[in-house]
Amino acid sequence: MISIILPVYNEEKQIYINVQRIRSILLGARIKHQLIIIDDGSTDDSWSELQRLAEDFNNVLLLKFSRNFGKEAALCAGLETATGDACVILDADLQHPPEYIPEMVRLWRDEGYEVVEGIKASRGRETMWGKIAALTYYRLFNKATGINLTNASDFKLLDQKVVETWKTLQEKDTFFRGMSAWLGYKRIQIPFPVQERREGRSKWSLPGLFKLAVDSITSFSAMPLQVITGLGIGLLFFDVVLVGQTLYMKFSGQAFTGFTTVIILILGIGSCIMISLGIIGIYISKIYDEVKGRPRYIISEQKKSALKTIRRKIQ
Repeated sequence: MISIILPVYNEEKQIYINVQRIRSILLGARIKHQLIIIDDGSTDDSWSELQRLAEDFNNVLLLKFSRNFGKEAALCAGLETATGDACVILDADLQHPPEYIPEMVRLWRDEGYEVVEGIKASRGRETMWGKIAALTYYRLFNKATGINLTNASDFKLLDQKVVETWKTLQEKDTFFRGMSAWLGYKRIQIPFPVQERREGRSKWSLPGLFKLAVDSITSFSAMPLQVITGLGIGLLFFDVVLVGQTLYMKFSGQAFTGFTTVIILILGIGSCIMISLGIIGIYISKIYDEVKGRPRYIISEQKKSALKTIRRKIQ
């Protein structure tokens, strides 16, 4: 059985028809499945639409968060709840095309791959600045962690033992793409084109994406702290050169009064100090969040429909 995990946030206009489309593909491929749908604190009527799904179909498990905890928390809830022999994670807006699920299942079942990950063959409708920002982020993440996430996505199939291993990772601040890549296992990639949304628009904002980038890099690498050390060494070298120049000008009688150099140095060093304190503060805040030990999410409501067994033999 395959557990299909769908995080949902304010998708009332399309979630019902999208789940119908996923079900028709799975049933057409004779894939025994369950649907785990997580409402991440939606403020529209998404929960009502999900309840209608649970009433109309008999292989649906619904989880409702007490508030918006974020997509990463929703993925955690889905993985920790899943009972299938493998899990498939995809976006509820179907920018991850469900037509690729049967091939993912075949690679897992017939060829023994434990992780089948979808990578973006195209990024869909995106501005030039968005593409540049994404490319810059992927390069920085690769340099900092040694993990290549270029064109990676959350569209993945994970074998049950991979999911069980993932559950042993107990950090509160999670980054699913990085964590699943860090686990290793036998894996294969499937390129897919990012689909256009039928309704609404992406829930990601520029500040949200920037925060995700900072959190992901600092969660997987201490390189930013090492950059501070390198910055200090660079400033020390510059200071030695400047002291030598100043002493030469002094003893050669070429020195002249003025505060331009002093002001530039004070502003430059002060900026470096503030940036360094900010980077250290990010790591301290992460330690603070981990020490508090608060749960990743809170489930306020749950609804389940009986899992239907597909009697036809699955080939």
